[in-house]
Amino acid sequence: MSAPPAARPAVSAENAPNPVRQLASRVGTMCLVELQKLRHDRTELVTRAIQPALWLLVFGETFTRIRAIPTGSTPYLDYLAPGILAQSALFVAIFFGIQIIWERDAGVLAKLLVTPTPRAALVTGKAFAAGVRALAQAVIVLVLAALLGVALTANPLKLLGVAAALVLGSAFFCCLSITIAGLVLSRERLMGIGQAITMPLFFASNALYPVDIMPTWLRVLNHVNPLSYEVDAVRGLLIGTPSRLALDFGVLVLAAVVAIAVASALLGRLTR
Repeated sequence: MSAPPAARPAVSAENAPNPVRQLASRVGTMCLVELQKLRHDRTELVTRAIQPALWLLVFGETFTRIRAIPTGSTPYLDYLAPGILAQSALFVAIFFGIQIIWERDAGVLAKLLVTPTPRAALVTGKAFAAGVRALAQAVIVLVLAALLGVALTANPLKLLGVAAALVLGSAFFCCLSITIAGLVLSRERLMGIGQAITMPLFFASNALYPVDIMPTWLRVLNHVNPLSYEVDAVRGLLIGTPSRLALDFGVLVLAAVVAIAVASALLGRLTR
């Protein structure tokens, strides 16, 4: 009589995969991939910086001279610079869903989804990769703002806070783009919707003008617009205007978490 097969040794808790470590590993990998793309195509950063530069050079300089928008003791160009910084991050992140659709068409997404990697890890990696790309462009905008004489902080802790706000905002808008991609399933529709919502998001925030001078209906939109909280945090940290940092970061973290969850749930529709 043959001996019964030996039981497999139980997997110890120490050898079990750590979901937090796995998530961090996937996010780090996606960010490294994005940095590699930037290294091979640096011209994209320059071309994407043209529009923020025009906002600062034309809009900012002109409205600083005519003093049409009341910003108190803060020069309008100083007030505008953080808003343009957040706008540039928005424009980078809002079209990230096109990359997801391209990966679906190339068969890359299907291969990623059959791996043990959770969908939330994939989406989170994409979201924070968008943040890395936005930070790379933010450096260019900050240098230009400094050359124009904007009084920027040199406090490293505040600059880290600015980076965190930009990354969280980019993560939300990247996941919003992935969510739209999961709904419309085509690059053309996503491009059209992305172009249709970017400027309303921008104008319905406090990036260009204070909330106090907005009409009532625009104030309502401002309060539910994550970009407004991103701008408020960046402006408060960068040039020292009054801000509600705890509320700003709380909203940005909550918005990013919810957006990651929704985008993860819709990711599978792209492969059907």
